[in-house]
Amino acid sequence: MSSLSALNSLLGSSAATELSQILQAATGASSPGIDVSSAVSASITAAQAPETNWENEQTNLQSQTSALTSLQADATNLDNDMQALNSVTGPLAAASATTSNSSILTAAAAPGSSVGNNIVIVNSLASTASYSSTAVTNATTNLPTGETITITPSTGTAATFTTGSNGINTLTDLEGAINTGGLGVTASIITDATGSRLAIVSNTPGSAGSFTAAATGGGTGGTFGLVSGSPGANSSITVNGIVIQSATNTVTGAISGVTLNLLGIEPGTDISVNVAPNTAEASNAINQFVNDYNTLIGAINTQYSDTGSGQGVLADDPTLENLQNTLLQALNYTASPASGSTSTTVPNLSSLGITMNTNGTMSVDSSTLSSALQNNYNDVRNFFQGSALNGFANSMDQQLTNFTSPANGAFTVDLQSLSTQYTTLTTDISNFQTNVIAPLKIQLTAEYSDAEIALQQLPAEIKDVDAELGVNTSSSG
Repeated sequence: MSSLSALNSLLGSSAATELSQILQAATGASSPGIDVSSAVSASITAAQAPETNWENEQTNLQSQTSALTSLQADATNLDNDMQALNSVTGPLAAASATTSNSSILTAAAAPGSSVGNNIVIVNSLASTASYSSTAVTNATTNLPTGETITITPSTGTAATFTTGSNGINTLTDLEGAINTGGLGVTASIITDATGSRLAIVSNTPGSAGSFTAAATGGGTGGTFGLVSGSPGANSSITVNGIVIQSATNTVTGAISGVTLNLLGIEPGTDISVNVAPNTAEASNAINQFVNDYNTLIGAINTQYSDTGSGQGVLADDPTLENLQNTLLQALNYTASPASGSTSTTVPNLSSLGITMNTNGTMSVDSSTLSSALQNNYNDVRNFFQGSALNGFANSMDQQLTNFTSPANGAFTVDLQSLSTQYTTLTTDISNFQTNVIAPLKIQLTAEYSDAEIALQQLPAEIKDVDAELGVNTSSSG
């Protein structure tokens, strides 16, 4: 009942009433007045109940989005593992190369290198053609005039440089002239305790970059010439009985996928170069797959857990259930024998030492996995890659892509739906504030303010009523 209604009701009574009783009945207190701000706030709070529900829904949608995004990341990590295990340049294609004499020869194998043992003999090392001059006091000392340096490239025209002419007076001048001559060589000045000398080195290693340099004297003021030089030569190795030359001491192509680094020579001595699958890298990749699978299954299990605070925010999301079923079914994959074989030692995950736990996660028996990699590597690779990249890894990759695809994967569709719902609620809240709450606040403020004015006028009106009724308000009786 409103204050004015209470007042009208009391005034309509035939019994005389004390002012304090009327005020108490009209205002609910022993003194008149309404706290308009508090009254409006209380009414608005009650009216905002639908908005509060929408905000709670948004909070739940945010929690679902966060959980789904985390699951999407976990699923993507697992899918990346599958793509790596299915790659022709991935961890299952990794190879290692060892040599029987690493002081003479080392080797490095790229993914996909030809596996097997090879015999290499290092006959000679590659060298780069170079010449050096006699020493002078320093780089800016004037050279004897009339000395001629002739440089003849392996292909091209010889060039001559004569001291005392064409601006060639010092070692620095000669250096600059040679370097701008386009001869395929680089001149540089080397200074030590004996003075400064000019070094001329071919820009191309091996015999292809060989050149000759000669000095002729006859100048005045001393002598200046070349004191040493060596032609460029290719390295020479024998690989499995075939002689191979290289312009450098790094040889590629002699063994498919393998780089040979020549460190010394030992003619007539066989050096074994063994190329084998990199079982350590393969083992790491397989264990990474199991770890990422367990992370994803663990996250799914958390959503369905009834312990602690109860099930997760995605417990009723069909995407989660579909993903769980997909993962569990994928592990039942059975491999066909490799092309040309009638059987395989690795038909399933358990033959790799990978077994299922009661909670859906997997465990790896390291000794079983190691044995399979050491003794049956081709069967291990066939399990994951099949005869044409159509094995277990490809199968699981395709199934996971149905969830992780940025274009139309289940996670993408689900997250878009959550985003749309959140946006719709944001619009509803905004419209509710504009069309309902704002006008209501104006209305209530006006009504409560009018009521407040009415209550402030009550004492005078009641005094008039008392006078008409003959009530003596000053008596104590």
